[in-house]
Amino acid sequence: MIFQKLNKFVLPKGFRGRSALIVQLWWIIQASLFSMSPQFAYKWRNFLLRCFGARIGSNVVIRPSVKITYPWKLTIGDNSWVGDNAELYTLGEITIGKNAVVSQKSYLCTGSHDYQSEAFDIFAKPIVIEDEAWVATDVFIAPGITIGKGAVIGSRSSVYKDMPVGMICIGNPAKPVKPRIGNETNITKP
Repeated sequence: MIFQKLNKFVLPKGFRGRSALIVQLWWIIQASLFSMSPQFAYKWRNFLLRCFGARIGSNVVIRPSVKITYPWKLTIGDNSWVGDNAELYTLGEITIGKNAVVSQKSYLCTGSHDYQSEAFDIFAKPIVIEDEAWVATDVFIAPGITIGKGAVIGSRSSVYKDMPVGMICIGNPAKPVKPRIGNETNITKP
């Protein structure tokens, strides 16, 4: 029985979203000017990401150890943070809303392979982290997931299904366990 033959694998045309030259140039910039910049050089790193097509809001904090595969597939809203050693595996689009946090060592994974395909076909699905959500330390988020507004994903959780608005979610797989208490003055009434 044959499960996979990697010599049959073909990267779909346009999958990366830019030419091999631009991809390689980004990886060189990320390994040097981005990752070796001082901790406080947030505006510099945001500038570099924008130069490569990322849509970065104002007052965004991205640490120098963050890894971003393809910045042109990244959108981050105002006042959001991405912590040390987080990995944004942007084979597909990643959207992080306003006032959201992706904490250190978290891995947002937009791509995978079809394990039922002999050619091990690759695919990408977007990840959305809505406004005011907090993805805590060392969380894995699978392709195609949405984390609802104001949700908290507890440390070391693995997320394989969408998580609801305003809930604290923990575990492997992550499950909502209780509501997050918010400031009711910010809630819009119908």
